[in-house]
Amino acid sequence: MNTSPRTALITGATAGFGRAAARRFIAAGWQVIATGRRAERLDALRAELGDALHPARFDIRDEAAMRAALDALPERFRGIDLLVNNAGLAQGTQPAQDALLSDWKTMIDTNITGLVTLTHAVLPTLIARKGALINISSTAATYPYTGGNAYGGTKAFLSQFSLNLRADLHGTGVRVTAIEPGMAETEFTVVRTHGDQAASDRLYAGANPMTAEDIAEAIFWVATLPPHLNVNRLELMPTSQSFAGFQVHRGG
Repeated sequence: MNTSPRTALITGATAGFGRAAARRFIAAGWQVIATGRRAERLDALRAELGDALHPARFDIRDEAAMRAALDALPERFRGIDLLVNNAGLAQGTQPAQDALLSDWKTMIDTNITGLVTLTHAVLPTLIARKGALINISSTAATYPYTGGNAYGGTKAFLSQFSLNLRADLHGTGVRVTAIEPGMAETEFTVVRTHGDQAASDRLYAGANPMTAEDIAEAIFWVATLPPHLNVNRLELMPTSQSFAGFQVHRGG
């Protein structure tokens, strides 16, 4: 029996779901490749979690840097058993007609292009090890809302990409899951509003939203199910959140 620790590659591990997931997996005896753009945060996480964590600094939009980081993995971290595609973001809250095209492109490059590039690179290892792939999507993949425009579109892509990967990987033993959280308090809204902490505070005030640790626990649960079980999609909301009504415009 192979008693070496299993290895998870978690993108976007410098904050939010990714950082909480790195802590959760290492606490359970896994080792983690943690990726992110902010070296100082990766260094702090390495200092906190020890040599079970390998920091890999790169922007997921930079394919050359991504591939260099994978090529430079120490031998003990090369056998990736789980890929958690967590790196992603929303940019802007304006309706489409007022949105910045640059925000749309940033979301597409991060949430779609970077993600599929990394997935394509890691798939051969996941297949060889009969591993698992967990994509962090969003309830925005299913439920539209004003200002969701390109963000919702990228998450709809990710959920559908997950289902199609599941079909393509049939018979390989690789499990694929899309986790679709609703309101969770992280740095998400600060990033979305280009640094407006007050806007983030207003959004979550009194809402009792989910936490990064809640989502990390869901990721860990999915990843550690028996290998003959696959969760295709897992949608999560805080009890305080439910479904919006239809919009009706009246007048001219």
